[in-house]
Amino acid sequence: MSDPIPFSAALRERSSRAHSSSEHAGFMADLMKGEGTREDYIALVAQHWFIYEALERTAGQMRNDPVAAVFISDKLTRLPALEADLEFLVGPDWRESITPLPATRAYVDRINEVGATWAGGFVAHHYTRYLGDLSGGQFIGRLMARRFGFETNGIGFYLFDDIADPKAFKEVYREQLDAAPWDAEEQEHVIDEVLLAYRFNTDLFDDLALAKAAQVA
Repeated sequence: MSDPIPFSAALRERSSRAHSSSEHAGFMADLMKGEGTREDYIALVAQHWFIYEALERTAGQMRNDPVAAVFISDKLTRLPALEADLEFLVGPDWRESITPLPATRAYVDRINEVGATWAGGFVAHHYTRYLGDLSGGQFIGRLMARRFGFETNGIGFYLFDDIADPKAFKEVYREQLDAAPWDAEEQEHVIDEVLLAYRFNTDLFDDLALAKAAQVA
């Protein structure tokens, strides 16, 4: 009888299709292919601010939870970098210049909900965002730097200066997922929440595309 697959591997396998679908949504695909504009990139950064503001605020609430606290690390914090990026990209009045899109509001509402009530749900969103940032996000950051002539200003969100070895950090994170005290039913709930997070992300890219089309029309 073969050993059961580790939870982190099952999670990665079960979410791979959703991850790929989100990654290849039209708006993001255009940005990655060099067909998106600087304004498109700024629009994405602005929506990220709302998502990470919710995620990192709920992380503060979850720091005393014995399950969730294991995953929370100040090394992952993205909000100060996002704010510095927006100041560089938009200007000092950036807060008055950005508005959450409908998909972003729904995404934030869900993060707020699980962040107040459910450690597994919080970890699902934490995992989806930060391990993505440490993986494909690194490539996106380099691509945007080349595309728009950024050095560090404008792409600080993608720079994890406090994590010397992202691969090792991700390996430890996955070990923590495998060690989480979740039974099979709870693991399924966590996987479902990760899939929901990817749907929110895809919906966000769709909203960004619609907002862009509305501006052009």
